[in-house]
Amino acid sequence: MRQSQLISDQKLIDIFKKVLASLWEKEQNVISRRIWLVWKKETLQSIWNSFSPHITRERVRQIEDSWIKKMWRIIRATDLTIIQDKAREVVTLHSWLITRDKLINTIIKDLNLKSTINSWVLEIIIQADYNIDKSKPKLWMRTYFSAPNIWRKEVTAIHNELLKILKKKWDVMEKEVIYNMVKDSLINNIKWLNIVLIDSVVDIFEDMVKWEDSLVWLATWKILNPKTLKDKAYYVLKKERIPLHFVDISNKITEYLWDKVKVNTIHNELIRNNEFILIWRWIYALKEWWFTPWTIINVICDILTKNKDPMSTEDIIKEVLKIRNVKKTTIYMNLQNKKVIERVWRNFYKLKEFNK
Repeated sequence: MRQSQLISDQKLIDIFKKVLASLWEKEQNVISRRIWLVWKKETLQSIWNSFSPHITRERVRQIEDSWIKKMWRIIRATDLTIIQDKAREVVTLHSWLITRDKLINTIIKDLNLKSTINSWVLEIIIQADYNIDKSKPKLWMRTYFSAPNIWRKEVTAIHNELLKILKKKWDVMEKEVIYNMVKDSLINNIKWLNIVLIDSVVDIFEDMVKWEDSLVWLATWKILNPKTLKDKAYYVLKKERIPLHFVDISNKITEYLWDKVKVNTIHNELIRNNEFILIWRWIYALKEWWFTPWTIINVICDILTKNKDPMSTEDIIKEVLKIRNVKKTTIYMNLQNKKVIERVWRNFYKLKEFNK
């Protein structure tokens, strides 16, 4: 349930502009340009180029950060303190570590702000708080906020342990399982380590993916963003973790990936790719699951069982080819299996046990 709205969107922006106006003109200029307050959000590069002489992007970032921290005392004397208080509350609930986007979205939701509000303004208000640190930009990492007691080396250690486990397993893992493995491994080195903190680390690093808040895998694995029909079928079976009828696989592709596929097309894809095996009538599993394949003789026996009456060679071949993409000679050779198949007259067969 949402809290009642304690500050309106417009009031928030108006107060922030007054806080910004209390800074020196140069400070106002840089911060305004960084948060799209006046015209558009500018990069550190463009701001760097506007200085004469030029200063480095890192120096712009350092100046920006120091000026933002300068706003802290002014903000604490205004209604904007509700943003900082809520931010501290949310960061604490996430074990002192949370991505920038998740924190901003939670604040917008909890304070009943409009989704169209300038999120960069909220970010500056949070960044001004001495009780919360903002991460430095780094490749393959999302921007995050944390409590000052969270050290970067600890975040890196958790990430490295997650990578080690996933690469050793080389498969999708249950979140609960891998998180407990990381906790058992690092608890002596990181005393306040818990499941929530590990989950936040996964959110931060772009080389890891969570699915429906229950599974974890590496972003480089093909199940992250399946492009081909084969990969989409693989994705569905990996997610469901049970063999499925090819019609169900087709429906799940539409449900999970919003991609409508023809049932016959997905069936043909499953037949011709070695990653999948037929384990029962139109039921497919991943080859890596070590199921026993449903052989041609199994297919023939199932067809004859359902038909009950003897069937001609042509009819048997026709029915088998609906299920398996094999040569007609292969089907004919399997019909010569006298242990289970009996020829009753020319080119007509039935199961041997029917004569008992």
